[in-house]
Amino acid sequence: MLEQLGNPWWGFIVVGIFAGILSGSLGLGGGVLLVPALALACGYPQKSAQGMSLAIMAPMVLLGAFRYWRIEAVDVDLTAAAWVIAGALVGVMIGTGIACRLPTEVLRKIFAVVLVIIAVRMFIGPSMSQKAMAEKNLKYQNNVSAVEPGGMSNESGK
Repeated sequence: MLEQLGNPWWGFIVVGIFAGILSGSLGLGGGVLLVPALALACGYPQKSAQGMSLAIMAPMVLLGAFRYWRIEAVDVDLTAAAWVIAGALVGVMIGTGIACRLPTEVLRKIFAVVLVIIAVRMFIGPSMSQKAMAEKNLKYQNNVSAVEPGGMSNESGK
């Protein structure tokens, strides 16, 4: 597809701009945009597209995270991020090992199924934060209803 353009490098720049906009505004880009764009539009094999996506995302993610971190209204929990990074580093070692062993067509189909599952889940289901807030509100309501209408009484003070 990119070979139809006069200069295919412009196509890569356009893909990069869209990946940057989607990554910065929605927090996505690597698996959702870059892998399909590199595999389908640019003609790279699935495994190459995945590897390139990871390499492309590193500087983009660092810049985006830094910009979010500087916004006072956004709570970037660096401790939680550090724990996720620790797990992700282990996971990426395991994941790349699995990907290298799977046939490309199987990997591509698994990738597509995972994208569909994520899309459906995000479209129809509440987020974990919404569930946590609902549970927190329910606990608060239970605690409030347990207090006597006249306030708290101090039996020893009578």
